[in-house]
Amino acid sequence: MEPRLIQLFDTTLRDGTQGEAVSLTVRDKIIIAQKLDEFGIDIIEGGWPGSNPRDAEFFSEIKKVKLNHAQMCAFGSTARYPDKIENDPNLVALLKAETPYVAIFGKTWKFHAEKGLGLTEDQNEELIFKSVKFLTENGRKVVFDAEHFFDGFKDNQSFALKMLKAAEQGGAEVLALCDTNGGSLPSQIWYAIEQVKRAVSISIGIHAHNDGELGVANSITAIESGAMHVQGTINGVGERCGNANLVSIIPNLLLKMNCATKHKIQLEHLTSLSNTIYEIMNLSPNIRAAWVGKAAFAHKGGVHVSAVLKDSRMYEHINPQLVGNSQRVLVSDLSGQSNIKYKAKEFGVDIDESSEFSKKLVADIKKREFEGYQYDGAEASFELILSSARNEFTPFFKTIDSRIYSFFDNDSHNKAEAVLKIEVNGDIEHTAAEGDGPVNALDNALRKALLRFYPELADTKLVDYKVRVLDEAEATAAKVRVLIESSDGDETWSTVGVSTNIIEASWQALCDGLNYKLYKSSKKKDATHA
Repeated sequence: MEPRLIQLFDTTLRDGTQGEAVSLTVRDKIIIAQKLDEFGIDIIEGGWPGSNPRDAEFFSEIKKVKLNHAQMCAFGSTARYPDKIENDPNLVALLKAETPYVAIFGKTWKFHAEKGLGLTEDQNEELIFKSVKFLTENGRKVVFDAEHFFDGFKDNQSFALKMLKAAEQGGAEVLALCDTNGGSLPSQIWYAIEQVKRAVSISIGIHAHNDGELGVANSITAIESGAMHVQGTINGVGERCGNANLVSIIPNLLLKMNCATKHKIQLEHLTSLSNTIYEIMNLSPNIRAAWVGKAAFAHKGGVHVSAVLKDSRMYEHINPQLVGNSQRVLVSDLSGQSNIKYKAKEFGVDIDESSEFSKKLVADIKKREFEGYQYDGAEASFELILSSARNEFTPFFKTIDSRIYSFFDNDSHNKAEAVLKIEVNGDIEHTAAEGDGPVNALDNALRKALLRFYPELADTKLVDYKVRVLDEAEATAAKVRVLIESSDGDETWSTVGVSTNIIEASWQALCDGLNYKLYKSSKKKDATHA
């Protein structure tokens, strides 16, 4: 059976920017538009030129950018008055944007038309018809966004369908049915589209929001029931709870629904695209996001891992490489010997699951996790444990003495100083350093002490620091777990420390971080000289 051709309409640059904590410069929007074009999106909605200077500037600048195949779309509303179409400032701004596509929204909920705009049914119909006709006569392809369509359909089916017909008669190319409040159920989407198909003859689209956690489900249902055009945003960003997530919609269409797109989608770049958009928006990626999240193909339970090692289809719905993701196995107190074997193999070490070494290592990891250590977020610390157990690693330095001095007063004066005595191969280095707080002072002092012996640490920096209280009921006597992320500019790694003393826990993680860097450097040197 021939695949169904679906048109992909991305509104990350318009509806997505209405999400909380999302703010994009004109340059940001141009970069994202280029990424979407490279990925294979058909239509990119760039913003509302009639609403703000930034979007007007974006449309002016994007004209200078050569896109491979994606077509730009400007967004706006129907005219405000039926008798002032040609001079309506919003419609004039849409034409000025000079985009091949224009998306305009109009009222398809009688309650909104009457209460919001003060229009009668006939006036609202005329407004939609004339607005769409004006744009099409000026050479634009029009996507009519039927605002609040599903709420309007439930309230007054006749009115909602009449407004769609007005847009069709005006020359619209697509009727995008909007679940603007995001509260519809898949069954309601299906029923409404079945009625719409009987009333109109042009392409039907879906624009879903995620207020009921059904944005993706409603979009998929709409396509199953006959829609040929789907709107959404990358990572589901958008107002309130967000828009339907194209990152989930697209692989479902291509891998599970026998659908195709006009231009080839670079599906193997989906994870990279998702992470890039998060980065540009300065948002933290959702590690549990379907398809592309860091945890999407992560396995922790020993039984699961054992099965995945035999055939990943037992616990993975697709091959993660299809969407540019990868399989991960985590090490924890839920681990079995399969987890340890898998992780060891990642580090180039083959372990026999039935060996005494493997059993002792599993027991040691579980004991450490019981004490509060966590290695699924600190794989560098785990590698050091594995290498130590194989007698391949011993710490590169030893702490002889450490002292921390911290001063503060009511006038917001504060100061921290760390004094360290470190031994390296029998040579003792005594040093001190100040910092913004005790941990920063410790970090500065440790690096200062070690640089004489290990100059390769000069580029190593602490890039993230997290503290979690493990047993809140113990109040200030509680154990804490410190996770530290370090980087040398080329690679990044994470280490862990646990103690009832936050300074000690931080010290453990700091030492692991520098030991890991030195261990990896020594292995590279050995490989070079081999």
